[in-house]
Amino acid sequence: MTVAKQSVLVLDCAEPEVLAEFYAGLLGGEARTGTNPDFVEVVGHQGVFMAIRRDHGYAPPSWPRPEDSQQAHLRILVERGDMDEAEREAVSLGARPVDTKDNSGPRDERVYSDPAGHSFTLAHRFAPR
Repeated sequence: MTVAKQSVLVLDCAEPEVLAEFYAGLLGGEARTGTNPDFVEVVGHQGVFMAIRRDHGYAPPSWPRPEDSQQAHLRILVERGDMDEAEREAVSLGARPVDTKDNSGPRDERVYSDPAGHSFTLAHRFAPR
């Protein structure tokens, strides 16, 4: 018998409440803090999307500098045709474009950094085969 499991991406940052509110707004969920104020979950109608943990010595990733790694990268899938609206929503919540060489016309993915400096991509959902 296999025990039911769910994986959750946990991002570190200096201000977990602020970052959790950003992702709650972006993913259509809500930020919930339990008994530990340094750990905030972003929860939606299908369960936990992700969690944010306070790191008192947090330094944001410096990617996309070539000598540095991304550490983690969140890929957020949107329907084809919804990309421009998803981009407006992300930027209005505090996302900053990272890949700005061509922000016009149809593109399959767009790269941003969240308010704490983590990179994420808005990408078209693949059509079923």
